[in-house]
Amino acid sequence: GKTTTIKILTGQLHPTEGSAQVAGCDVVKDRQDLKPKIGVVFEVQNLYQRLSAWDNLVFTARLYGIPRKRVKQVLDQVGLSERAKDSPKKYSNGMKQRLLIARALLPSPQVLFLDEPTRGLDPNVARTIRRLVVELSQQGMTVFLTTHYMEEADQLCRRVAILDEGKIIAVDTPENLKSIHGNGQPVTLEDVFVRLTGRELDQSIRSM
Repeated sequence: GKTTTIKILTGQLHPTEGSAQVAGCDVVKDRQDLKPKIGVVFEVQNLYQRLSAWDNLVFTARLYGIPRKRVKQVLDQVGLSERAKDSPKKYSNGMKQRLLIARALLPSPQVLFLDEPTRGLDPNVARTIRRLVVELSQQGMTVFLTTHYMEEADQLCRRVAILDEGKIIAVDTPENLKSIHGNGQPVTLEDVFVRLTGRELDQSIRSM
């Protein structure tokens, strides 16, 4: 349900019912107006392997009429300037993820959607991605992030929505969720997830 939610909110998939607005745009009626206001990074690393990192970004920038100086800015922002001439084939998974984020940042979006940005990364690389997410948030960007790592959600998010079988069953700050469902005891966000869904996290992951 998480990836489907992002596809609906970014205008890539029509909802079967209901409506939603992102950055003041209806996700169905105002799709063209929505595009320059958002950036999206899905789990699939769809980079051009034969192009350098720089050329990957220049190609996308040209499609959207974005000046080349913006390419340098986003490479600096994600810490890849010194490796800009290298092909993504030479990149680690973490570097590829940062390049994908750089590409999503090209239009200076109001809202950045990240689908499981640290999944499959080693702890040090995941920490780098989380640090980047925090920096973007501190700069005033709204970051819509999906994750099955409850500790990550607790650390990064001001508001958390818990999905169970495609339905939102709770929305609140991490602190309030833990307070409401802790029954007076100190609990983690993972504890809250288990109490609300009735199953362990690893069972949910296997069913995805």
